[in-house]
Amino acid sequence: MPEDHEERFLARLERELPERKVRRVHFGLGKVWKIAASFLIVGGITAVLFFGIKQKGAVAEGTPVVTDKQNPVNDANRLSLGDLSPDLKKVEEYYVTAINWELSQVEIDDANKQLFDEYMARLGELNEEYQTLNRELNDIGPNEQTVVALIDNLKMRLQLLYRLKDKLQELKNKNNEEISDLQV
Repeated sequence: MPEDHEERFLARLERELPERKVRRVHFGLGKVWKIAASFLIVGGITAVLFFGIKQKGAVAEGTPVVTDKQNPVNDANRLSLGDLSPDLKKVEEYYVTAINWELSQVEIDDANKQLFDEYMARLGELNEEYQTLNRELNDIGPNEQTVVALIDNLKMRLQLLYRLKDKLQELKNKNNEEISDLQV
């Protein structure tokens, strides 16, 4: 190879592929606005979903909504699970929203009305128990047993609704199988 081969190669390489300057990323005001806008969008979607579910309330007229707004007596002086800490408020809101969402998704017809009514009766009992625990929270004051019992009550109601949806799906599948057997 010629002696100046390496120098010519490096010169051509530099000419063909010049070294690019590394661009520094600045955390400017534009990025702050983008992040703030993202939070606003997520917050807005959450609010729409939460209030949309809350407005739908119950599945059918006369079906109880899970919140404790049914007893507004001295509501300003009443202590609820959400008043104890922000974490407990998030837990309570999660379960209440999930319960109301599941209630709004149940489809009732003549074939499953009796099953639905039985589950709603049990859900009503759990709702009364929740109100009793909430009164205990106000009368005795916050303690670990009452808080755990309130959260367990919310969990049981949500699990009950999951079971209801499973049973309704089984009933629907069974009816579909019977109809397809009749057609064959």
